[in-house]
Amino acid sequence: MIAYLVMIPLGYLLGALPFGLILGKLFRGVDVRDYGSGKTGMTNVMRTAGVPIALLVLALDMVKAVLAVVLARILFDSPGVEAGAAIATLVGHNWPVFVGFRGGRGTAPGWAALIVLSPLAGLVASLIGLSAIAVSRYVSLGSILGTLSGIITLIVLASLGLVVYGASDSFWFAPAEYMWFAVIGAALVIGLHKDNIQRLISGTERKIGQPALPTD
Repeated sequence: MIAYLVMIPLGYLLGALPFGLILGKLFRGVDVRDYGSGKTGMTNVMRTAGVPIALLVLALDMVKAVLAVVLARILFDSPGVEAGAAIATLVGHNWPVFVGFRGGRGTAPGWAALIVLSPLAGLVASLIGLSAIAVSRYVSLGSILGTLSGIITLIVLASLGLVVYGASDSFWFAPAEYMWFAVIGAALVIGLHKDNIQRLISGTERKIGQPALPTD
């Protein structure tokens, strides 16, 4: 219980660091939440502040989740605590206390956490998500498909870990506790892509290279 009381608040606070907002204001003098989707994630930063800054935001948002999961692993060596820290980081990223609970959609920290928790599931998510973006030019579509493929893979690996005796290789199998991250994390990420899904269906979703317009 102490482990959760330590890592969940810490994971949330790490996730709540609003790098997209900070770097947008620092380098371009803009509040990225006033444009496009109103989110602080890499895609909206790319449309408002440029590709180099967006890539830096992507890296920093991923580091938040990596740090939370690795700290949980080192300090407590508990798969459940690792999953809890990863989920808390997503919540912090999406609803950051420091800036009025207006954050991102959780794709970058969710992707990073998945890679640390299960490299194989992270690889599957990366291949499918990045391929979808390359073909369609829709970042949101790649985020959704990458998330779905990653969580399905993680659930399969965790299920196999339950039934295969002595399955200790973390690359091929995953602890059952990681299923919590798969289910809750996917709900957090995909749920916040609801408006993107609606625009994808209607054909009005913005592709890579299209600028962000001021929000209403």
